[in-house]
Amino acid sequence: MSSNSSDSSPSPEHNFPALIFGILLITAIICGNLLVCVSVYQEKALKTTTNYFIVSLAVADLLLAVLVLPLFVYAEFQGGVWSLNMVVCDCLMAMDVMLCTASIFNLCAISIDRFIAVSIPLNYNRKHVDQRQIILLSATWLLALAVASPVIFGINNVPHRDPTECKLEDDNYIVYSSVCSFFIPCPIMLLLYCGMFHGLRRWEEARKAKLRNSIQACRKLQHAAAAAALPPLALPAALPRVIQQDLAQSSVDDLDDDMQPSCPLPPEYNNSPIQTVAYTEFQNTGQRKKRAKINGRERKAMRVLPVVVGTFLFCWTPFFVVHTTRALCESCDISPHLMSTVTWLGYVNSALNPIIYTVFNTEFRKFFRKFLHSCC
Repeated sequence: MSSNSSDSSPSPEHNFPALIFGILLITAIICGNLLVCVSVYQEKALKTTTNYFIVSLAVADLLLAVLVLPLFVYAEFQGGVWSLNMVVCDCLMAMDVMLCTASIFNLCAISIDRFIAVSIPLNYNRKHVDQRQIILLSATWLLALAVASPVIFGINNVPHRDPTECKLEDDNYIVYSSVCSFFIPCPIMLLLYCGMFHGLRRWEEARKAKLRNSIQACRKLQHAAAAAALPPLALPAALPRVIQQDLAQSSVDDLDDDMQPSCPLPPEYNNSPIQTVAYTEFQNTGQRKKRAKINGRERKAMRVLPVVVGTFLFCWTPFFVVHTTRALCESCDISPHLMSTVTWLGYVNSALNPIIYTVFNTEFRKFFRKFLHSCC
C-alpha cells in the first residue's frame, strides 16, 4: 500500500538508486514467485493443498510486481513526485490495497488450513483441494477486493487534491483498510499457529510413546520366540536404526507413519501361543487410513509457514503502524523519507517468500536445484 508523498516541489535530480533497486526488486519478485508457481505445476510431490495456498500467495506477489511496483518505482525515481494522470494514481492505489490485502489474507487462509489439518486430520484431504479449501481461496481474493472497493468507487477523488501526490486521501479509509488488512487478520493468524503447534506437540508426544511401545512389543516377541525355541523373528531393516537411537532425543519427524517399526509374523508363528493381543494391536497400528496421518513432509511444511508469517510481520508492521499513525495524528511530523522506507520494506517481503521456501522446504529446494541446473 504505497503512500508516495512530497511536501516540496519536484526534485531537480532523479533518484537513480531507487530506480536500480526497484528494477532488481521487481526482477527478483517475478523470477522467485514464478519459479514457485512452475514448481508446484510440474512437480507431483509439491501438489499439496498447502502449496496451492502458497501459489495463491505467489500470484498476489507476482501481480504486485507487475501492476504496482513499476509505477511506484517510477514515482520514487521522480523524487516522490507524481507526474502521471490522477486516474492512473487511483488505479495504482486500488491495486496496491487489494494485492497487499490478498497477500496477508492468503497467509491467514494458510494458517486456517493448517489448523484444520492438525485439529481434525480425519476430515482433511492433503492431496486434493476440497470445497472448504476452494471457499478459503475464493474468500481471500473476494475480501481483498471488498477492502479495495472504496478506492475503485472513487473515495480517493476528493476536492482540492494535490496532483503531485499519489496517496490515499481519506484518513478514515486509511484506518479502515489498515484494520481490515492487517490489525484483524494478524492476531487471528498468530492464535491459529499457537493452537496448531500446541496440537502438534501433543501429537508428537503420543507418536513417540507409540514408537516406544512398538519397539517394546518387538522385543517381547523376540524373547518369547527364544523361550519357545522358535526361529528368531525377523525384524525390518528400519528397526535396528531406530532402536539404536536414544528415543528421548531422536528426531521422530524424519520417520513417516508408514516407516514405523512393524514385526511381520512368519508362517511358523501362526499357531504359536506367543501371538498375543498386544502383538495383534501392534500389527494393526500401520493400517490406519492414509489421509488421517500427518506425515513428515507435511510437518516440515508447517515449520516453513511461521517463518513466512514472521517475515511478513517484520516487513509490513512498520508500514501499517506509520501509515495509521499518519492518518490518526495530524500533528505528528512523519517525513516522506520514513514513509518511503517502510513502503520499500513492505514490498521487499514479496521477494523474500521464494527464498524462504528454497532454504527451509526440501521439496522446493530439490526442484529449484533441478530446474536451475537444467536451465544453466
